[in-house]
Amino acid sequence: VQLQASGGGLVQAGGSLRLSCADSRRTASNNAVGWFRRAPGKEREFVAAISWNSGNTLYADSVKDRFTISRDRAKNTVYLQMGSLKFEDTATYYCAVGLRSVPTQTSNGYRYWGQGTLVTVSS
Repeated sequence: VQLQASGGGLVQAGGSLRLSCADSRRTASNNAVGWFRRAPGKEREFVAAISWNSGNTLYADSVKDRFTISRDRAKNTVYLQMGSLKFEDTATYYCAVGLRSVPTQTSNGYRYWGQGTLVTVSS
């Protein structure tokens, strides 16, 4: 498994960041790819997911209309464009490959997890 998440950093509230999840071995095949996050002292939560083939997307209510997930099939990479960032978006963000092609919000629907990338939003 070769999932590489990157793009995290420090940003002011209201700012933007783009995270990348590169699948160097095309582990995802036709399965969905999702983003999750874990804030300090909190449980891991779903952020967004995309079907690799169809491009169908799924978002958590907390990020809908602010975040956009997309994929570049030629680069085997999934992106998470984050805008209008809030302090509560501060977390370590993880990408993962799903068990199926249909995106799901449940973490047990994913089998391969990349290392996280830290996003810190200053208020």
